[in-house]
Amino acid sequence: MTETPFSPADSALPGWLSSLPPSVRPYAMLARLDRPVGIWLLYLPCLVGLAFARIPTGLYLADFLWAALFLIGAVAMRGAGCTWNDITDRDFDAKVERTALRPIPAGLITLREAYVFLGGQLVLGFLVWLCLPGDAKIVALLSIPLVGAYPFMKRVTWWPQAWLGATFNWGVLVGVATAGTVGVPAIILYVGLGCWTVAYDTIYALQDREDDALIGVKSTARLFGKHAVLYSFCFFILAAALIAAASAMQGAGRMGAITSLAFLAHATAQVSRLKSKGEGAALAVFKSNVWTGALVAVGFTLAAMIPAPKPSTIFSEPDIVPHGKPEKVSLPFGLELKTGTHRGGLPETWLASDIRRTLERDGYVFPNATETEPKPDK
Repeated sequence: MTETPFSPADSALPGWLSSLPPSVRPYAMLARLDRPVGIWLLYLPCLVGLAFARIPTGLYLADFLWAALFLIGAVAMRGAGCTWNDITDRDFDAKVERTALRPIPAGLITLREAYVFLGGQLVLGFLVWLCLPGDAKIVALLSIPLVGAYPFMKRVTWWPQAWLGATFNWGVLVGVATAGTVGVPAIILYVGLGCWTVAYDTIYALQDREDDALIGVKSTARLFGKHAVLYSFCFFILAAALIAAASAMQGAGRMGAITSLAFLAHATAQVSRLKSKGEGAALAVFKSNVWTGALVAVGFTLAAMIPAPKPSTIFSEPDIVPHGKPEKVSLPFGLELKTGTHRGGLPETWLASDIRRTLERDGYVFPNATETEPKPDK
């Protein structure tokens, strides 16, 4: 392994990376620990799924433990995914200016060392997996084919961003399975967040569009061409609509609607920034999606903590009639409805009879009952 005195030009934490021992620095670069945006984008869907499952029941103290385990798992599996990606893409990376200084193509780490490092991260991810409930274990295992195949998608399809969306947002289903059952609302949420990933990763791919065209790498940024920003916004809108639908089905109420609108507002701000500043702002706009995902996680957490308000109406609700016939019912102006029978044995009309008795107490004289009451048919 070769020592390196430098940090990548696009590192988000160059000072921290330079402070590491030279022998450790290439591994931190390989796992992208100096670029924590990817960790957040993998971790936040897990929190979203956990909070989403808790909307009907409220949060539990155990959820703090799950959140901590998800963070450890996100760091380990994101690092493992990046390591695997660099192993499979080492020849491509050497031909792209932005990626040419990655540890493997730059000769800072041998291929064997990269495989050993990959195994260590997978062991850490396995330890986290052991702590998950049974259903969540099964769901998590189903993501392995997605993770393993992702680096090859850019060679066979114009939609590697869609595959990344399916892979990165699998944590939603793991979070839901940890706290409840994966049902239709969770699937809709998963698809919605997948659309979100297509949007933000298309924006990210704008940086490499020219280099990708030269070496034959496919992406939605190349597929959409000059309309890439517009299509990204369409995927943002679709994501917001699916998030709103899923939250409504889960009973999130107004908080779910507010969350969806906040998501769409932030997405609109991203697109506006790209339109005004051009593709040079693509990396900064991509990184801002951490806040987009955080809005959804916080919104669903609040929905789980705050019960939905009872719908209000200007109309009175129907009274619930008690079992059996009540002896009396109070009315305004001192009137009462009482049970009883007429002198002829027929059921008494409550309201008419009580009003009549009240008026009689006040001195009003009614005609003879035999003259006013209808005679029964013969």
